[in-house]
Amino acid sequence: MFPLFLTFKKWTALYILCLLGLFVIFGAILWRGSAVNVSRSNIVLTPDTPVLIIDAGHGGEDGGAVSGDGTPEAGINLAIALQMREIARLAGREAVLTRETDISLHGEGAQTLAEKKREELQNGGAFCNEVPDGVLISIHQNSLPEFPTTQGAQVFFGPAEGSEALAQGLQERLNATVNQREKSCRPIGDEVYLLEHAECPAVLVECGFLSNSEETARLKDTAYQTRLACILVSAAMDLTGGG
Repeated sequence: MFPLFLTFKKWTALYILCLLGLFVIFGAILWRGSAVNVSRSNIVLTPDTPVLIIDAGHGGEDGGAVSGDGTPEAGINLAIALQMREIARLAGREAVLTRETDISLHGEGAQTLAEKKREELQNGGAFCNEVPDGVLISIHQNSLPEFPTTQGAQVFFGPAEGSEALAQGLQERLNATVNQREKSCRPIGDEVYLLEHAECPAVLVECGFLSNSEETARLKDTAYQTRLACILVSAAMDLTGGG
């Protein structure tokens, strides 16, 4: 009986230590991701608040830009997008994703990579335009191998009404929180199909540079991804209502 009691106490103590460890880890993640001050006003949902459409750029066979250590941007994009959706929902804002897994949005009829990419963009654009009162945020990573020290997040905006104002607000928030040097938002080129054909306010966020090894390490870190997600969702809510 006595040895059994000691064993019970041992496992109870271990269980408590594990719980404490989880609380410490969770607290650290929240602390590291708390660059944006979220008040109670950030969790009020009104009937007129737009739906956040979160696009994780690339996916499937198209991995997008690749870092020096071989990390494709598609997985980082998806990780940030998934966190953005959960944070938005916790804050009372409806949010939808263009993709939830590492897949391409093309149909079964597309055969070549070019056909798959074209159909994926067309399907993504149609999906966004079917969402009533939507606001599109497309998540990407940048790369400039010829300038490996370049870093920072930058926002680009499409031609739809409201896009430039949204991009400006997001850029200001990113400059104040994660960028070491200020960047300016810019209009997107017409080669970016999704933003060019979006009928709702639409922006593309290049969260950082995979050509910069230090920034790549941050972008792969879950806590930093949480921080970016918090910043983007909080700013989008402030700028589009419900924040």
